[in-house]
Amino acid sequence: MSSQDLFILVVDDSPTMRRIIKNTLERIGHKHSVEAANGKEALEMLKLHDVNFIITDWNMPEMNGLEFVTEIRSQADYQDMPVLMITTRGMKDDVLQAVQAGVSNYIVKPFTPETLEQKINKIL
Repeated sequence: MSSQDLFILVVDDSPTMRRIIKNTLERIGHKHSVEAANGKEALEMLKLHDVNFIITDWNMPEMNGLEFVTEIRSQADYQDMPVLMITTRGMKDDVLQAVQAGVSNYIVKPFTPETLEQKINKIL
């Protein structure tokens, strides 16, 4: 799959952070994305759109990123879905917990467009 074919779901409770991520994605060549404010909304978006890559925050209301990743990993359709977590949680234990839940890679905020591009390419 080429990076231009990605349809990315951006999950973050901050509208500002969603806009930053989406603008950064567009700058690095990823034109197709939808967004959700938490894990529950994200599950609905997965039903409505043909998403093939997820970028999610950890700290969100209703259903946080870790719960969301755990939920999609329990569903056959999403077991191999690439998931990049972008979060302020940078402790080693947090990273381990996210990886154990099924996150493909991890970025600690703040991040640069170069970091985002490198992590997406590494996952693909």
